[in-house]
Order: sequence, then structure tokens, then C-alpha cells
Amino acid sequence: MKYSKGEKPSEYQLSLIQMLLLRRCLVVNSSEILVSLDIGTASIKVIIGEVLNDSLNIIGVGTAKSNGMKKGAIVDIDRTVSSIKSAVEQAERMVGMEIDSVVVGINGNHIQLQPCHGVVAIQSENREISDEDITRVIDGAQVVSIPPERDIIDVIPKQFIVDGLDEITDPRGMIGVRLEMEGTIITCSKTVLHNILKCVEGANLKVADICLQPLAAGTVALSKDERSLGIALIDVGGGCSTVSVYANDHLAATGVVPLGGDNVTKDLSIGLKTSTEEAEDVKVNYGHAFFDDAQEDEVFDVAIIGSNEKQSYNQLEISDMIEARLEEIYAYAEREIHRMGYSDLPGGYVLTGGTMKMPGTLELAQDVFNANVRVAIPDYIGVREPQFTAGVGILQFAYSNAKIQGKELFPSVISNDQEEKPRRIRQQSKSKSKSSEVQEEKEKESKFANLFKYFFD
Repeated sequence: MKYSKGEKPSEYQLSLIQMLLLRRCLVVNSSEILVSLDIGTASIKVIIGEVLNDSLNIIGVGTAKSNGMKKGAIVDIDRTVSSIKSAVEQAERMVGMEIDSVVVGINGNHIQLQPCHGVVAIQSENREISDEDITRVIDGAQVVSIPPERDIIDVIPKQFIVDGLDEITDPRGMIGVRLEMEGTIITCSKTVLHNILKCVEGANLKVADICLQPLAAGTVALSKDERSLGIALIDVGGGCSTVSVYANDHLAATGVVPLGGDNVTKDLSIGLKTSTEEAEDVKVNYGHAFFDDAQEDEVFDVAIIGSNEKQSYNQLEISDMIEARLEEIYAYAEREIHRMGYSDLPGGYVLTGGTMKMPGTLELAQDVFNANVRVAIPDYIGVREPQFTAGVGILQFAYSNAKIQGKELFPSVISNDQEEKPRRIRQQSKSKSKSSEVQEEKEKESKFANLFKYFFD
């Protein structure tokens, strides 16, 4: 990164520099690295994390503009694949490794939570609970009636019960005769899941695991006490906002409001009579969500559509539009929480997501909700922005969940000094076949040229 005299790097650039310096100090082992993929409406986020002694270090980040998404759903597979590839390549360049598999975050109104219960007899002669017993009780809990158009993406254990003794988080090594598990089955639409997997595979990546984003974001954004007390997590993204309620340390309900930061951009585009791209720049650089704190002396010029002229506006003028739309998003989020059956949450509200980076969002939320409100930001070098909460959470949740269920997630990357991956070989073979086709075309052209030369000379 180069800077002109007197220019200072931004906070995000400083975080990336710190991350690169940290990575140089670490001895990176590819067998202990996880990669998360957060496919958002506004941007695709790829985060590479190294797990050392159960602690997470972020060693690489890649972001790219999301072109094939609308309101949290895939509307163009080819463009989504291209965006995923761009984010992956950016993250790969940062760590000097090739990403082989990713943990994919999934979200949307199609998600459903269903309680489940499994019971098995412990089979070993010494009655010690093993990984096999855990796998069998989780598999047994999934024997439930699921509609044909839905798929089970995960089973989240709430507690294990060994011979009547409950509230056990990990029963491995315990002695018993009967093992039970109470948990939650997460199901999703087969169509949505198929489209997501097709995009990931189209980007030449393997799917190591699938993770529910509200669960992932909750592991980073909320403390154990907040989850136990009862709290709402509102993740305001680009195309939609995810509303999740936690109670008794578990995800109780989740839903999606089809409004987000893109709606603020559209309002500015219409109000300022400018392009969507310029409206997005205005929102990012000059936007303020709380009208009372907006600055009238913060002036900027905007190019008007259909004209070569530019018009001057101040922050106070656009703050009125931003506040109105965000107030509506908060109101819809609160309505969704009431619809879930929760009217009084002792823990209050926690906000996260890319839109929460804008100044004034917290002050407006405190005014609207009239309760305890805070903004959650991941406390890791390189990702200290609310837009990365879900991506970092996917890494943390996938790792802890894999330990409980005995899943194998490593390795997710291949070092440059290892053998080339089959996907690279496939790409090379494709390029070779293309070059051979070009050669054949040239040979044909030369034959026709010689034929014409023979007749007309």
C-alpha cells in the first residue's frame, strides 16, 4: 500500500497491515486452518482463520462486490460464482495459500427450527461414551418427519443426558448405560441449498460444512450471559435484515425482514436524483442515521442524472432520508420479534451488519427501541467492522460444533509447496483444450488460404 505525503491510512487498512505483520510472526500450519464464506447481498466475504489451542487468529480476508444476489437470495448463479472467485483470490493472495474447502453460511426466511430428541444404548464393554455413541445419538435424533422439499442442514445439541443426569455439554469419557440428546434440527429449502452449493462448487471449492448464520453471528456478537438472559440480535445487511432471538443460551427463533442498506441507497438515489453508485458513495462517506446529530456544514457535490451539472447537499439533508428508512427497518424488526412471541427481552437488542458502520445507527436504535442497545463488532485484527460478524462467527461456531459432533473440517487450504490441486489441473486442462481448439482453427484457415491460392494463382 502506497500513500502520498500527508495521507494517512484508514482504520481498515491499518487492520490489514497489522494482520499481515501478525501472519509473518505466526508459523502457519495448513492443517489447522478454517475458511468461512459469507454470501451477502452487498458483498461476498471470505475469512481465513487459524485455530491454535482452541483460540482463533484471523490471517486472511477477501471481499468482493456481490453481483448475483438480491434481497438475500441468489438471482444469477454465474455472477455469484464470479464474485465468490474474486473474494477467494483476494484472500488467497493475502496468505499465500490456495483455498480448497469452505464453511458456508446460510440464511433466509426458508430456515426452520425444530426440536429433536435422540436416545441410544452405550455399546462399549466398559460403558464409556465414545465418539461413535455421540454420532449415533445425533443420527437417531434426525429420524423425524421432514417434508420432501426440505433438507436437514444441521443438528445443534442443547444438552446431553447420561442415565438421567442432564445439562451435559460433552459426555465423552463418561460412564453410563443410556445416552440421550436434546437439540434443534435446522432445515432449509432444497432449492435454495442447491443453488448455494452450485455456486460454491462453480467456484471450484468444496463445502466442508454448512452453518446457520444467525447462530454463527450470535457466538461473536453475544456473550453467554446475554444469550441466557434473553436478547434480540438484528443483523442489518445490504438486501435484508436477519432478526434472531436467544433465550436460555440457545437460539429460540429467527426470521428475515426484506429491508436493508440497499433500500437506504435507493432512497438517496431517488431523493438526490443521482445514480445508485453515487448514492452508495454518498451514504458511505457522508451518511448519518440520526438527524439530531447530523452536521449542516458537512457539504458535498452530487452528479445529477441526465445533466452534466452537480448539485451541493449537506449531511443534514440526507440524514432525514436515511433516518426515515432505518427507523422503518427497526420497526419491522421489532414487529418480527413480537410475531415470534417475544415482547419483553431483558438483555435488550444487539445490532450488527454492514449498515451499522454508519454513524448515528446506534443513537437512532436507542431512540426507537427505548431499551438497552449496542453495536457488536468482532474483536479481531483485520475484521473490526460489523459486516464481518457473521463471517468470523461461522469460523468459531463451525469449529466448536465440529468438536462436539466429531466432524472433520481440516485442512481447508493447500500450501503453495504442496502438490497442485485437482481443480487447478482441471483448469489447466480446460485452457489446454481451448488452446488446441485455437490451433485447429488456425490450421483450417491456412488450409482454406492455400486452397484459394491454388485456384486463383
